[in-house]
Order: sequence, then C-alpha cells, then structure tokens
Amino acid sequence: MKPDDPLLQILACPLDKGPLHLVVPKDAAEGASEDTSEALYNPRLRRRYPIVDGIPQLLPASGEQVRDDEHEELLKRIAP
Repeated sequence: MKPDDPLLQILACPLDKGPLHLVVPKDAAEGASEDTSEALYNPRLRRRYPIVDGIPQLLPASGEQVRDDEHEELLKRIAP
C-alpha cells in the first residue's frame, strides 16, 4: 500500500471508527527489529492491524495491542 493511496482516506479502525495511519516497513539498513512489515496503526487505542499481500486485515481480532516502546517506534514510522 502506498501513502497516497485513496483507500487510506476511507479506512477506519473497526473499534473506534477513527482514522488509521500507514506504518511503512523499516529499512533493512536501519537494523530492523522483530516487526518490519507494513501495517495500519491506530495511535489512540495503540492497535496495529497487519496488511497481508496488500490487503488490510481490519477485523477486531486481527489487531494487536502494542507496548509503550513499540508505540513510540510506530509513531516514527507513520507515512507522511
């Protein structure tokens, strides 16, 4: 998924119905951590939803709660 994809304007979190932010994969040169995949992120609830084969997985059960340190890292990786 690309940061300028019009689909991002209409996708919403299944729990709070608020906007989601695209999290871009970490560059391998940056020393990738355990999560280098593309995802959609809700910073209000601190939930990350995976994108599998270009398809956002937006079922409530698909999202995962992130820890405080992961939250800070994901905020740095949000696409402009």
